[in-house]
Amino acid sequence: MTSTLSEQLFDAAQGVRNVPLEMAEKLLIDVAGLCVAARRTGYVRASLAGWEASGGCTAIGHSRTLDAAGAAFVNGTAAHGEDFDDTFEGGPVHAGAVIVPAVLAIAERNKIEGRDALRGIAVGAEVMCRASLVAPQLIHKAGFHPTAVLGAMGAAAAAATALRVSKDQFVNALGIAGSMAAGIIEYLAEGAWTKRMHPGWAAQSGIRAADLARAGFVGPRAVFEGTHGLFHGFARTTEGDWDKLVGGFGERWVANSLAFKLYACGTMTQPYVDCARRLAEKGVRAEEVVEMVCEAAEGTVHRLWEPLADKQRPRNAYFAKFSQPYCIAAGFVLGHAGLEAFTEERVRDERLRSLRRKCATRSTPTIRIRMNSPVTCARG
Repeated sequence: MTSTLSEQLFDAAQGVRNVPLEMAEKLLIDVAGLCVAARRTGYVRASLAGWEASGGCTAIGHSRTLDAAGAAFVNGTAAHGEDFDDTFEGGPVHAGAVIVPAVLAIAERNKIEGRDALRGIAVGAEVMCRASLVAPQLIHKAGFHPTAVLGAMGAAAAAATALRVSKDQFVNALGIAGSMAAGIIEYLAEGAWTKRMHPGWAAQSGIRAADLARAGFVGPRAVFEGTHGLFHGFARTTEGDWDKLVGGFGERWVANSLAFKLYACGTMTQPYVDCARRLAEKGVRAEEVVEMVCEAAEGTVHRLWEPLADKQRPRNAYFAKFSQPYCIAAGFVLGHAGLEAFTEERVRDERLRSLRRKCATRSTPTIRIRMNSPVTCARG
């Protein structure tokens, strides 16, 4: 019988000798800091209040403790809530906000040693990042959030690895997680909060899937590649490049290329914030900056520009994080796009309002933008 992809992943994860501990540690530190920064926000308070089950696991920055799934949900939501977490270019996906909360919760509940926890983080992040390369952009094109969908799979792999489950349990955990994966991108229409909860929901789904598998629950073995599997459902294809998922797993760590954001906004806006900021430092006039940066930014995805009138007048601070005009204006006027750039008061700032109204683009083709590689600006 031919091994399924889930079975191959288990075999590869078992054979790992050189776990990238530094990558796992960076994700852990980043997520912890983000949870602390977001602890007083309305969406985190609502996430905590809306979870009924109590237990012995920590919601970072809060006195109340929850069950493992609840802690993972709250911490994952907090870590991703300001859109300041890591990004893997291929999906793009945000691995840390899913994988770290899942592993932290089960490590606390099951008293897992640190090295096993870091191994779980590394394996889970690798599964999630590699899965995003199987059918690039198709999950997003189908209307789903890759972090949410693939996060459930990564979290299940992370939890199962940290718990040292058997091969059958590992495969079942992934199979079960495939039916828990979810996350639509309608939040883009009005700056709703649902994107914020996607990593948290994926994290708790991974824990629940692993726990069910350990209890004997059976999931489909070919959850990734099956005729009605994960990619058929969320990417509308069964023709993915499966070698991207399993080829060289544990020998070549693609998650080592995770990038940590400079600004608290959408991944694709980052190079143009940087460009506007640098031009402002050189004393270039606002009108020239708008012309140059907007022309360069025509390559970003249409969701950051359309509808243009809405993007020029973001209805709330969260909506502004996915507005190319707003982020360009913030880079030029404020010299940054950190947490302070995305408050309800700041969105009403007349200096930003005036400049973002001038930001427009002639066309909006979709291309890939490399993180940590700011665009080259004229006169820059």
